[in-house]
Amino acid sequence: MSVEVNGIAHIQLSVNNPHQCLPFWEKLCHFLGMKTLIKGEDVVYCIGSRTGLLVRGAPPEKRGVPFDQDRSGLHHFCFRARQREDVDAIHRFLVDELDAKIVHPPEDGPQFAPGYYSVLFEDPDGIRAEVNHVPGKGHLGPGGRLGPEGEGALTRYGTPG
Repeated sequence: MSVEVNGIAHIQLSVNNPHQCLPFWEKLCHFLGMKTLIKGEDVVYCIGSRTGLLVRGAPPEKRGVPFDQDRSGLHHFCFRARQREDVDAIHRFLVDELDAKIVHPPEDGPQFAPGYYSVLFEDPDGIRAEVNHVPGKGHLGPGGRLGPEGEGALTRYGTPG
């Protein structure tokens, strides 16, 4: 027996600089159609769009260690956009309104999935997030690796497709 989950309910981030990071994430969440459920001096929790994002300041005694995506733990997380143009609009918002560090502007990534299109950015603490669009059912649909007549699973990460 197996259970098919219905996505990820929420993600929680701990940040070194809550005074910069909380407004960054709250503003981005509002742009993404989410609403603030909890807002305090050291925490903001936004929900909506079948997603929840809680950002809180790390305890003072644990702050000061910079984010490193190559350490054990979170590498990055990715919001899924409904259409390709949404990725472009979010990129403009990240640049114009949030002055986000853009790791890469919107670009095609066919090595990840058919039609993959994304923007990758960092918050003020250097935590990486992505917004992508994959048309149709991606790897699970026609033409996808796991779709009907697909090639099946890859044997290593980074292999095209």
